Amino acid sequence: MTATATPASGSSGTPDPQPTDTQPGASAEHDRRNARRAVTSSFVGTAIEWYDFFIYGTAAALVIGPQFFPGGSSVASTLAAFATFAVGFVARPMGGVVMGHYGDRIGRKSMLVLSLVLMGAATVGIGLLPTFDAIGVAAPILLVLLRFVQGIGVGGEWGGAVLVATENAPTGKRGLYGAAPQLGVPAGVLGANLVFLLMTTLLDDAAFASWGWRIPFLVSAALVGVAMWIRLGVAESDEFSSARQTDAVAKLPVVEVLRRNGKVVLLAAGTFVATNGIAYAFMVYVLTYGTEELGFPRSTMLWLLIGACPVWMAGMALSAWKSDTVGRLRVYVIASTALVVAAAAFFPLLDTASIPLMTVAMLVLGFVLGTTAGPQSALFAELFPVHLRYSGASLGYQIGAILGGGLAPLLATSLYAAFGDSLAVTGYFVVLAVISLGSVLALRASRAEPPTPTRADQEVTA
Repeated sequence: MTATATPASGSSGTPDPQPTDTQPGASAEHDRRNARRAVTSSFVGTAIEWYDFFIYGTAAALVIGPQFFPGGSSVASTLAAFATFAVGFVARPMGGVVMGHYGDRIGRKSMLVLSLVLMGAATVGIGLLPTFDAIGVAAPILLVLLRFVQGIGVGGEWGGAVLVATENAPTGKRGLYGAAPQLGVPAGVLGANLVFLLMTTLLDDAAFASWGWRIPFLVSAALVGVAMWIRLGVAESDEFSSARQTDAVAKLPVVEVLRRNGKVVLLAAGTFVATNGIAYAFMVYVLTYGTEELGFPRSTMLWLLIGACPVWMAGMALSAWKSDTVGRLRVYVIASTALVVAAAAFFPLLDTASIPLMTVAMLVLGFVLGTTAGPQSALFAELFPVHLRYSGASLGYQIGAILGGGLAPLLATSLYAAFGDSLAVTGYFVVLAVISLGSVLALRASRAEPPTPTRADQEVTA
């Protein structure tokens, strides 16, 4: 049997209807418990996966270069470290495709467990990996392979976490519940930077370079165990269970979503280019820029980033909540417009080397980035029918991540090295922001914000 979904047209300026069908006999209390467990699982699991992903970015900015790519200038070493950082992004669409396929056919939960195992194993492996001085060229090769596995894991994480949160959300709260996996991103950044700040504070430079940098990677083993326990208790959503019961499951979800919704996938990716690209430069490149170009201690830059994370999370929660009342795309347009302005002002404020003004720059950009990410989960989920949703949402997200975040630290470093001025990096930020704003406007103009189809909307044919 095959299935097609015919979503009703929606308005970007009104809240999106929620599916009303539930499994027979399911009690309201059971639904509430499952929704709470689902949203907790999405937040905790995503925070830990992004902690794993971001500790590599922080380590790449602070220590990976000399440990695994010795020789040459410090700029060349940093560029090599950031290049391995980008490898994780190359692998992310592969993880999104594979886990999206099985997530749409078998279930969201099993893929979330698999992504967590892959990420945890690779992260601990990096923490145990001998350096170039110990095993020579094998060290950077193994580092790249482990970073690739990290990318596979995180590539399948976002789509599953988003669907577990949004598909289990109470009526009228899909945007707010969908913010849970988004909040996991700055939570992971916060955790990664706090651990590195602790290491750099307690240890001298020699001890940190010798073994201290490994501790944040090894801590991941315990964190993954906690997330695994929470995730194993999450049930599949009623929406997905209904689709399976009616045999509304695509044989090749990725192929079908590209055939039927290819333009929507590309526009969704475009909306995410700036959020992801600027955020990764914000989280990773700024550490290098602040220490090497502005001359601040590592601890100062880490504290600035740590202070921006709660504001970043507040922006996510606010915009996600508003998207439930005024519409996803309306909030997205306002946030994307604000990001163009914030991107243009960020480096000029940073270059003042005034701590108060640098703090303003970090807080404002963090908050605006949060507002662009808040409604994203619900929007991406609602763009695709349930039987193609894992694949469609994952592809849009991961393509945007490659075009935006994967190259951001590398390009920012290269632009500054080539022009010797942050104006080039500012221009790069603004271009990314304009691309995303244009994509959001095009998505809105195409009225590609349908409400999620229920079983009544699905046409199932033999």
